[in-house]
Amino acid sequence: MIEKPDMRPLKGMRVIEVGQLLAGPFTGTILGYFGAEVIKIEPPETGDPIRGWREVKDGTSLWWRSLARNKKCITIDLKSKEGARTARQSLVQTADVFVENFRARHYGKMGTGTG
Repeated sequence: MIEKPDMRPLKGMRVIEVGQLLAGPFTGTILGYFGAEVIKIEPPETGDPIRGWREVKDGTSLWWRSLARNKKCITIDLKSKEGARTARQSLVQTADVFVENFRARHYGKMGTGTG
């Protein structure tokens, strides 16, 4: 079988997604459809709240199953200084796109925004 090359337009781009619930994660999913490498950062213990939102089947929300496609998910505590530093140095600085849907002051605390 001859394998076709991946011709999706965003192939080779790296996206870091830290959004929660719908808007941020939906954006990351769409970018993944077009070939971007999407790395989703989730908080420890709870993960993205959409994991348990609305109808749950086999312990996982159907919304999560849809919005988590095309992503690599990792856990980092962005509220801790060490976690925020790790995210900035290891992920955000290597990314082409940063997707979030929080208030600006939230990222000011993390050191990635202006708030």
